Amino acid sequence: MELKGNVVIAQGGGPTAVINQSLVGAVLESRKFEQVGRVYGAVKGVEGIINENFIDLTQETTHNLELVAKTPSAALLSTRVKPDHAYCAEVFKMLKLHNVRYFFYIGGNDSSDTVRLVNDYAHSENYEFRAIHIPKTVDNDLVLNDHTPGYGSAARFVAQSFIGANLETRALGGIYIGVVMGRHAGFLTASAALGKKFSDDGPHLIYIPERAFDLENFTQDVRDVYKKYGRCVIAVSEGIVNAAGQPIASTLRKGVARDAHGNVELAGGQLGDMLVSHLKSTMNISRVRADTFGYLQRSFAGCVSDVDMHEAREVGEKAAHFAIWHNVDGSITINRTGDYAVDYKLVDLKEIAAKTRLMPDEYINPAGNNVTHAFLDYARPLVGSNMPKAQMLRAPYAKQLKND
Repeated sequence: MELKGNVVIAQGGGPTAVINQSLVGAVLESRKFEQVGRVYGAVKGVEGIINENFIDLTQETTHNLELVAKTPSAALLSTRVKPDHAYCAEVFKMLKLHNVRYFFYIGGNDSSDTVRLVNDYAHSENYEFRAIHIPKTVDNDLVLNDHTPGYGSAARFVAQSFIGANLETRALGGIYIGVVMGRHAGFLTASAALGKKFSDDGPHLIYIPERAFDLENFTQDVRDVYKKYGRCVIAVSEGIVNAAGQPIASTLRKGVARDAHGNVELAGGQLGDMLVSHLKSTMNISRVRADTFGYLQRSFAGCVSDVDMHEAREVGEKAAHFAIWHNVDGSITINRTGDYAVDYKLVDLKEIAAKTRLMPDEYINPAGNNVTHAFLDYARPLVGSNMPKAQMLRAPYAKQLKND
């Protein structure tokens, strides 16, 4: 049965460098179908739907849409609201009021669950409705996906940042800690290794949430690397936990706060500062520095992966194809084929919603403080072409004359 009605597209969760490619792909493809009346954008995700804040993207020029597609962050603005059943019921009522037959939500784990709940309400009321979850997250933690749009560009930024940090410590010595996003999954932190070229390049140590973090082992790891190279570059996930599953960010400070989703706040820049303070006090080294990458890694305009950009565009286009052309709903997944290509499949929303994918064991070294070649082979295509590489001087030292 051909559904005639309107489209609503929304963006949820953390922005990325390529989320607007998905938005524009869905808009332009939706506008091609005669059964679509209007294509609306909900401002601030599901909040925009509840508050009836829609912009009519049917009236946006194709030229400006293409410019928006190349712009990082969320053009429709985003939200951190985690809707419950009652909230999703109100979302559905507003969509029905506007004769929305196609709902596209670009987001991660929580967004996929929102799509599922809204779709369930449509079924319960026998309202013909197609809901598509369009994948997005820099954490790369959506199940059944080889990888997720947004990750490749963020990984490119992280890798290039660690190239610079490695060169800094090569020049001046010391210890450097980079704290990277990742509450439960370490994919983004692991990408710090993608810029390594020479055998002594950093990051020399990588710590991710999939392995328990022990402060004494960490200290010994750093001491061993520092003794070998006279410097140490470390990548740390903000979500590292101890053997009891407690976030290290909460064990090293007093007064733990929680966000709107009930998650322990991961201390912002404090985790890096606390680790710096610990190393200074235990190793008696003055040159110890830390950076928290924060928002920079998600929407940095200068580090967009071409592979990530193209795939983000296609998942938006496929949303319109699945919903309007094929008259089905679900969550789009990216599947790797060959070396390197992808195809797109649609899976039931229940298979994706509110689930978290972790790094496979084969991507993590036995000591739990670095990644393997298997991870590097997996991640290299995702950061795109023309990845920068650092070079060292190779000229020999001149003869010393002072002792002749």
